[in-house]
Amino acid sequence: MSRDQDVELEKVRARYGLLAVVISNLAIAAVAVFGVWRLSGDTSVIIGVLTAAFTAVSSMTTAYLGIKAVSNAAKSIAASTAPAAPAQPAAAPAPAADPADSAATAPAPRAG
Repeated sequence: MSRDQDVELEKVRARYGLLAVVISNLAIAAVAVFGVWRLSGDTSVIIGVLTAAFTAVSSMTTAYLGIKAVSNAAKSIAASTAPAAPAQPAAAPAPAADPADSAATAPAPRAG
């Protein structure tokens, strides 16, 4: 993929990710409003419903923004540490010594 395609893909991911968070937050808010409307005056239960809705919305939004921030930071670090030039190929390893050859070239034991 080229750099332009990567940037465009990230824009699409961010746009649809944010859209999913906004739609789910609106759904949570709609359910909370409907629940409060149907409870018609029981304040202790209304407070519980609103607290749960607020917690769900804030958790969803914080999770999305946190994941997005970490993803952006990781991409920025990866881009800044990428090697500028391709790596040099490694030299071929030296052939292993054959044990039979080492016995033939070893000095003869001294008599004595």
